[in-house]
Amino acid sequence: MFALVVLHASWKLHSNRFVLMALGLLACFTALPAATSDATSDRPRPAGFRSAEPGYQYRFPRDHGTHDDFRTEWWYYTGHLTANNGRRFGYQVTFFRRGIEPERVGVNSSQWAIRQLYLAHVALSDLDQKRFRYAEKVSRAGLGKAGADAGRLHVWIDRWSAEASGPPHEHHRVLAGTNEFSLDLTLTPEKPPIVHGERGVSRKGNAPIQGSHYYSFPRLATSGTLTVNGERVAVNGLSWMDHEFGSGDLGDDLAGWDWFSVQLENKTELMLYRLRRADGTVAPVSSGTAIFPDGRTQHLSAADVQVDILDYWSSQASGGRYPSRWRLTVPALDLSLDLRPLLSDQELTTSHSTQVIYWEGAVEISGHLRGAPVTGQGYVELTGYAKPIRKRL
Repeated sequence: MFALVVLHASWKLHSNRFVLMALGLLACFTALPAATSDATSDRPRPAGFRSAEPGYQYRFPRDHGTHDDFRTEWWYYTGHLTANNGRRFGYQVTFFRRGIEPERVGVNSSQWAIRQLYLAHVALSDLDQKRFRYAEKVSRAGLGKAGADAGRLHVWIDRWSAEASGPPHEHHRVLAGTNEFSLDLTLTPEKPPIVHGERGVSRKGNAPIQGSHYYSFPRLATSGTLTVNGERVAVNGLSWMDHEFGSGDLGDDLAGWDWFSVQLENKTELMLYRLRRADGTVAPVSSGTAIFPDGRTQHLSAADVQVDILDYWSSQASGGRYPSRWRLTVPALDLSLDLRPLLSDQELTTSHSTQVIYWEGAVEISGHLRGAPVTGQGYVELTGYAKPIRKRL
């Protein structure tokens, strides 16, 4: 998931327990972060943080954990679930980490000092009841309220968490929700992690700093329970997991992005992101990855993929006009797919966390691959349609 790397300067925190945090945010986010030059590469980078560099060597399970030497990071799950009675759901759970520049933290040794900020979103699409629910959290690392482990997957805010058991039989457990709805899911990878980009870097702009390290588990068998309005149901399905970390800023010419994940029944997957400029064109650094049934991958450039918008949906809540049906074509793979949302309104207004309005929703997929019909499922994320994105990471 390219995800919501944009963390806004105008945070609105309404609880007294966040007073110190709000004061820290005023100090940390009201000015653009300082940039320094790397002495060996002369590349601008945020002070105190690493850049995503070509040749990065991924090691698992180490890289499932937090990377505090990078400024921005997230762990992201989406999936389709079916209850025993056939009721269908889509879900999203995302944890974000934002590092605060060391010079802004200073020498404060207090446990209340803000060194890492954590945010989280959870959403549930009740596809048959045509109901979309979501919730959000924000907290700081310290005193056990929120955090992430190094060297292994374990990230949490309060009782929301994502955690993985160790190899060789790796399982992920994801917990999140509210009094109205909650989920408790166990996810088992059916394919190993897939690294996106070229030479270990996923480009997000022309400048060397504008990149990230990005990998996915493209296919996770999923089981567990959902609780909706007090009713607890067992579910099974298929999920996708993204983990991404970097330190750069988005380009000033970008208006938003479209992100697609595709899981076909023949065990082929596709990830694609399109960075949209203000004039409607797609930035050439946009890219994707085709993942074949045997685990092989093929990098896709922006020129390799054609995306046609077939319909639109307008939000009464935000006034945003979103694409609402797509045809993805990859001529080199003889692949053509139609993606259709399973619920029109899957829009989140995250006024208490990332301050971004975006559409993140479950889609169904049909089309053909090398002359054979294929079907599948996926998720789509759309930003910058309700209001322009902020350019800071």
